Amino acid sequence: MSLFKRIVSKLTNQPEDEEKQSLEKLGDSLKNADLDYKFAQLFTHSGGFFNYCADEAEALQTLNQIIKIEGISSLFCCDKDLQGFLNVLKTNYNAELQQSNDAAFITCEYLIAYDGRIMLSHNNILHYHSSRLPGKIIIMANVSQIVNNLNDAMGKIKRTGNIKNLTSISGNHSKLDAAANNNTKLFLLLLED
Repeated sequence: MSLFKRIVSKLTNQPEDEEKQSLEKLGDSLKNADLDYKFAQLFTHSGGFFNYCADEAEALQTLNQIIKIEGISSLFCCDKDLQGFLNVLKTNYNAELQQSNDAAFITCEYLIAYDGRIMLSHNNILHYHSSRLPGKIIIMANVSQIVNNLNDAMGKIKRTGNIKNLTSISGNHSKLDAAANNNTKLFLLLLED
């Protein structure tokens, strides 16, 4: 942290470092835990909503509940497979991001267990910057997408060689995203492979 930020946080009594240390302490306490458990704990600690789904039927049911509870009427969804879920639920979606979209339903590249972050690329959000996504984001991923840390994710990406415009997002309580919209709700539907 820069000297200026330290001075400002002391003057305004912001608990910025406290929350970061809390996440680091939780991560340290989970260093020997299974990757999926560690990811789930850190993801929810940073403000994300974690939903484990044993199969696609359960994922469809959970997705339907999220849409109803959150009052979602129009989604951005560019993934053909995910559009099939929305067709079953008879939910409006656009393959291109629209201002009228009140949520996004997307996939991701990797789930980073080290800090509970989700790695996205152009495959998941097209050419849009993650800050342009709606205030509610629903992500569907598989357990096999969980990796230990950013280095593991980058190693796998280098092997595929066809991924560009990488970014990552985390729950709305995380201080890791400097320009994060603190009103963003991040839902994860984690499917067993």
